[in-house]
This record gives sequence, structure tokens and C-alpha cells, in this order.
Amino acid sequence: MVAQCSSRGRTPTGFASRSVLVVDDDDDSLIVIAHVLEQLACEACFVSDGYGALLAAQRYQPALILSDINLPELDGFSLLRQLRADAATQHIPVVAVTALADSEHLRKIIAAGFNDYITKPFLLSTLEGVVSHFVAR
Repeated sequence: MVAQCSSRGRTPTGFASRSVLVVDDDDDSLIVIAHVLEQLACEACFVSDGYGALLAAQRYQPALILSDINLPELDGFSLLRQLRADAATQHIPVVAVTALADSEHLRKIIAAGFNDYITKPFLLSTLEGVVSHFVAR
């Protein structure tokens, strides 16, 4: 896991209220999401696996986590269960960003406790809307 985080506006205890942790092992998705977050003036931290996401969430306390479901070693569902079981991270909204777009998978995502989902490929306006909903302006 390599965490790459932007640093402008970071508070001494972690990210500012406009912070987003992005968990995805697909470089193309990361590039698109990074572009949208930059346009929304959000702080961002990018990790490529679930275990790295757990560590980054605990350390940075982001305002939002955008997580792929199919991740190496610790998938998005397991990541969500561990985030919700930890008092330090259970309050953080988690949005699934996934190619699993059939109705059965989407029901499973919501039933698991994700706050929302975005299906890949997504419209930039959809991503902007979801991030804006969860991240303080």
C-alpha cells in the first residue's frame, strides 16, 4: 500500500473537513476521481488496498471514503465492516464506487451499510454530486 495524500489545508490532527480517502486499485479510476476532487477543492488521500485504507482512515479521519468493492486482500465489504467496528472510523460515510452494477449487487452494497454507491463507468457530474453531498462546503 502506498498512500498518496495532498497536503494543502491539512489540520494538525489530520485532514480538513473537505477531505476524501479514495480506495481503488485501478489507475484510470484514480485519475478521474482525483480530477473531480481537485475541481471541488477537496483534500485527497489515495490508497490501493483495503488494509491501507484502514490505516489511512484511522490516521487522517477523512470526511468521506470512496471505496471500490473489488480490492486486493481486503475487499470493500470487509473494509466497511472493519471501519464500522472501530469507534474512530465508524462515523465516516463510505460510498462504494464499483463496476458491480446489477440490482442484486447494488442491494447487497446498501444492505451492507454503505452510505451510497456510484457505478463505473460514472458520469463526472454523478461523482461531483455524491462528494458534494457528503463533504462540507
